[in-house]
Amino acid sequence: MCSIGVAASVAAVSDNYASVELLKKRTRVYIEKTKTFLGSLCREIRKVGRDDPRKAVHSIKVGLSLLLVSLLYLLEPLFKGIGGNAIWAVMTVVVVLEFTAGATLCKGLNRGLGTLLAGSLAFLFEYIARESGKVFYAVFIGTSVFFVGAMSTYLRFFPKVKKNYDYGVVIFLLTFNLITISSFRVEDVLKIARERLYTMAIGSGVCVLMSLFIFPIWSGEDLHTFSVSKIEGLAKSIEACVDEYFSDREADAGKDKSIEDPIYENYKAVLDSKSTDETLALHASWEPRHTWHCNPFPWQQYVKLGVVLRHFGYTVVALHGCLQTEIQTPKSVRLLFKDPCTRLATEVSKALMELANSIQNHRQCSPEILSDHLHQALQDLDTALKSQPRLFLGGNGANPANMLALVARSKPEKQLSSVKTEASALSEWRSKRVSKQTIEAERRSLRPTLSKIAITSLEFSEALPFAAFAALLVEAVAKLDLVIEEVEELGRIACFKEYEGCDDVILNVEDKSNKEINLPCNTTE
Repeated sequence: MCSIGVAASVAAVSDNYASVELLKKRTRVYIEKTKTFLGSLCREIRKVGRDDPRKAVHSIKVGLSLLLVSLLYLLEPLFKGIGGNAIWAVMTVVVVLEFTAGATLCKGLNRGLGTLLAGSLAFLFEYIARESGKVFYAVFIGTSVFFVGAMSTYLRFFPKVKKNYDYGVVIFLLTFNLITISSFRVEDVLKIARERLYTMAIGSGVCVLMSLFIFPIWSGEDLHTFSVSKIEGLAKSIEACVDEYFSDREADAGKDKSIEDPIYENYKAVLDSKSTDETLALHASWEPRHTWHCNPFPWQQYVKLGVVLRHFGYTVVALHGCLQTEIQTPKSVRLLFKDPCTRLATEVSKALMELANSIQNHRQCSPEILSDHLHQALQDLDTALKSQPRLFLGGNGANPANMLALVARSKPEKQLSSVKTEASALSEWRSKRVSKQTIEAERRSLRPTLSKIAITSLEFSEALPFAAFAALLVEAVAKLDLVIEEVEELGRIACFKEYEGCDDVILNVEDKSNKEINLPCNTTE
């Protein structure tokens, strides 16, 4: 019995020791996970602040604005003057204060206008209804709530109202219902509404002052910078596509699939820019800073430029797709056209970078932006294509006459009979059925024959992908004219300074193919 007790004690001690070790191990795991999480969180915080320091400034501005409106509650004299409705000022700051000044003005003015109109209309209805009896008062309030709610909601479906004043209509509807319905049970509803109007005005005023006068962030500048970055991204993408197409390395060799393609990253912002352009343009239209200099901000022209850039971006997407097609032109064939294609892509990239540089520095683009080098590169590509006719026309390729004969042979001839009896109709039906089956079998056997004829010439089939690539490259040159027209129109409307050729200094930028790109001296890095 004693030995059994000792054994049980030892087993209990060992179990406790194992439990303690397991607890220590789990604690160490939790501590490591916590350290990893905190480290990644700190890195993410630093990254966000490093990428755009204005986000940290905006966060401080929001905190300061909340502190200011909280004084209405914290300070006794202000609380006695405003009352419990001071919370509406805090709510206004949380809702209205946006990242840019234009967004704040849009929301703040919509909120103020909606509140003012709703309050005025509610007091007018309340004054009319109070002169009548209690029953008529209730019916009148119910009817007014129904009609105003229905009309306001229907008004939100109008495109212009939806785009510019949707938030104001929502606030109008909310305020009108609060005041109108409360007036039926509360005697001094005018005082409550007046206090709420004051607190919302205080909150909106704090937001507007913070947005306009303390490190303001302008939607117009964001739209301007965003347009420049989109053009630069397209320039980098089109040149990178050509460099990768003619590179010696394999397409997928050593590529990490978890890392997004840098070419895709460059044109992705252009393809996804429609909503961003329209939102920034809408907010920029509310900003007064450009009208102070008697030059209205041409926000609508930036939207038009964004449309043209997206159309140009579709061509770049198609070029990028040529890098990943199933049938690829052999490298020996591609090398025949490497120099003219590379020069053409370089000239297109130079033109796009010059456009981005002119917008960034608020100056007109060079009148010689479409240089002789671009035309010469196009001519060289055309000459190179004409020098290899067998690649695109086929040396021993399919003869169209043979293909037509095979197709014609597969077509059944119609057999017509003038008089048909029941027996002849039945026999004809059977013969037609047999002939249809025979024709179907011939078609099945003919399909691979036609496919073989279509790809008989190996050079012809493998040159087709390059033909598509070259056609898209030329299409990019054609669409470049549309981009230049929109940029010139933007410079004219925005009153950009005139281009002065004497100010140009050559800045050499080396690309991957060790070629030099000449950019104006005022290019910012």
